[in-house]
Amino acid sequence: MSSGNAPTPRVANRYGAPKPVRAAGRRRWWVIGALAAAVITIGIFAFSTVGPRVSFKDVGFSFSSDQQARVDFEVTKPTDATAHCAVQVLSENYAVVGWKVVTIGPGPAGAGGGRTTAQQVELRTDSPGVSGGVDSCWIAGTRD
Repeated sequence: MSSGNAPTPRVANRYGAPKPVRAAGRRRWWVIGALAAAVITIGIFAFSTVGPRVSFKDVGFSFSSDQQARVDFEVTKPTDATAHCAVQVLSENYAVVGWKVVTIGPGPAGAGGGRTTAQQVELRTDSPGVSGGVDSCWIAGTRD
């Protein structure tokens, strides 16, 4: 048996001679790569949220008949922006039975530079609905 760190000839013949370890060099490149990925990810999120934002809140819904529904909601958006909201009515098995895109135009400023407005939309339905609400809202020109 040999002494020290040198492998025995039998082990070296089977597995090859050990390669010098350069862990510090590899580790440095892993750290640089991880930092670069983090910076890119942060940059993507930072620039994807630039621009006017719109949000909505469902308030309620009602049905005057099997073919008519009303959806109440609030929209918050910049005062100088025009927003579109897709409003839907769903059936018992979650099928869309009524759909309408409404436009909310610019208006007077509210608190914080934004404006929250109450909206009430009447929708015709193909069959009886059980719920209604906003599917999505977006600023005009960003999605259409």
